[in-house]
Amino acid sequence: MASIIKILRVLADPNRLRILLLLDHEELSVAELQEILAMGQSTISTHLSHLKQAGLVEDRRTGKSSLYKLKVVEGTLAGLLTEARQQIAEAEPDQIAMRRVVIKRQDKMRAFFDSVAGRLGKDYVPGRSWKSMAEALLRLMPPMVIADLGAGEGAFALLLAERATKVIAVDSSAKMIEVSREQALRHGVKNVEYRLGDMEELPIEDGVVDLVFFSQSLHHALHPERAIQEAWRVLVPGGRIVVLDLLKHRFEEAREIYADEWLGFSEAELEAMLEKAGFVNPQTSVVHKEPETPQFQTLLAVGNRAS
Repeated sequence: MASIIKILRVLADPNRLRILLLLDHEELSVAELQEILAMGQSTISTHLSHLKQAGLVEDRRTGKSSLYKLKVVEGTLAGLLTEARQQIAEAEPDQIAMRRVVIKRQDKMRAFFDSVAGRLGKDYVPGRSWKSMAEALLRLMPPMVIADLGAGEGAFALLLAERATKVIAVDSSAKMIEVSREQALRHGVKNVEYRLGDMEELPIEDGVVDLVFFSQSLHHALHPERAIQEAWRVLVPGGRIVVLDLLKHRFEEAREIYADEWLGFSEAELEAMLEKAGFVNPQTSVVHKEPETPQFQTLLAVGNRAS
């Protein structure tokens, strides 16, 4: 990190403090910061450049733009941000505007799934294969209460219901939930409970689920680590998590075609998220590779909540 004198000079501008307070809560793009702060693009970019040079923010590419976030700060700098949050008059309105921006980002993803509800299973979905699902099903221990997070049209929930005591299927798309319920009714399945909600704020009580499944859904979460932490919360002691997702890839078009937020995950990244959430003995492996370009690979990860 740059010298404390350089940092203090950078933070002398109140607008840079406003940006830091926003990035302390959420990764944001230049365009999103423009919308929140009502400043020009060049002004925002200049502020971010100074903050990056001072070692206070970092960025990552996502499609054609970059998302910025606050680096970890401790001690004096952490205290300075706390004080700034209390003294800068715009801080609270900025947070309200930021939440609106994040909701817009989530709504865009929900709109995509609303638009394909009822036909998603007929179209191609990266990483979805019966081979990878079979690999995961081999690790199930019946009977149990299972949460299917990001359940989509519910095909996997219906499959799990054949052996489960109860399946709680959660999805953020009301249209997907509607289609799923119709499918369950058509097949006479009565042990699947459908709940509308976000993977990062699950509509499930603490410690009531034996097994949590993410089947090609985690890469749609804005904050995958939060979704995994939520999974830990709803699991009973000794419960298990199973994640089926895409191995990290470079097919950028997936962001537009499939509303993907993340281009998959590496084994190390997924294992680290599981460990950070509190899961023990996490294991990851690549269980399938598609022959067609762009040759998506399916990553399987499992972990346990300590008894």
